[in-house]
Amino acid sequence: MAIVAETSRFSKVSRPVLAWIVGLLFFFPIFWMILTSFKTDADAVKPEFLLFFTPTLDNYLNMTENYDYWRFATNSVITSVFATLFTLFVGIPCAYAMAFNPSRATKDVLMWMLSTKMLPAAAVLYPMTFLTKSLGIFDTHFLIVLVLSLINLPIVVWMLFTYFKEIPKDIIEAGKMDGVNTWGEVKEILIPLAWGGIASTALLCFIFCWNEAYWTVRLTTTEAATLSKLIEGNRAPEGLFFGRLSAVSAAAVGPIIVLGWFCQKQLVQGLTFGAVK
Repeated sequence: MAIVAETSRFSKVSRPVLAWIVGLLFFFPIFWMILTSFKTDADAVKPEFLLFFTPTLDNYLNMTENYDYWRFATNSVITSVFATLFTLFVGIPCAYAMAFNPSRATKDVLMWMLSTKMLPAAAVLYPMTFLTKSLGIFDTHFLIVLVLSLINLPIVVWMLFTYFKEIPKDIIEAGKMDGVNTWGEVKEILIPLAWGGIASTALLCFIFCWNEAYWTVRLTTTEAATLSKLIEGNRAPEGLFFGRLSAVSAAAVGPIIVLGWFCQKQLVQGLTFGAVK
């Protein structure tokens, strides 16, 4: 018994300590990025100026005055919000049909949808670029919203399918017996019961859309360019401007960090529920 009690006390101390260590390791790159954003480009590459330096806001002022940060941020908000809404608009009926009216091919369809995430993005870069330019939709909000929606649709459908499967089928059948049509089942029964799951799915989808860099950089130039394009623009033949790059990166990840902090309960629920464990 003494050994068990000692082990229990050790676990109570070691687990929080280990959690703090892991948390600090994950947070350190963000801390270093924010610290570097207050340095000049010259100080950022000098080892003797690691922690002791004269802070400056020049990088942030340069970002807002010369790089038009707010236009890129607005494009990020527009594309992320509309891509999330469109993905949910398609994903909810799709997950509803497979959860409450499954067929023999349901599992195969789910696996096929998930397998599309295994396709290397570079493999379809040239066809995508050629096709979008031919159709005249290159560097448009419509294109970025469509691409982000298709990228995240498999994950959204899988998550919603998991949530919907937890809802007793008897409730849906009772609604049918009361004369509720399909749209009424989704609107009046399904969405209220699965609202927590839908909200956490929407939040994760928004974060994925906001963080997407590969396609937003390669399918835009100026009109629909997002913050990823602004970060990528801080490169030059002579090298990287680490001070300016850190300031732009901090301004890009700041909103999503704040959003994740206030919605961490929904994030944890979305990452640990059902088949997404």
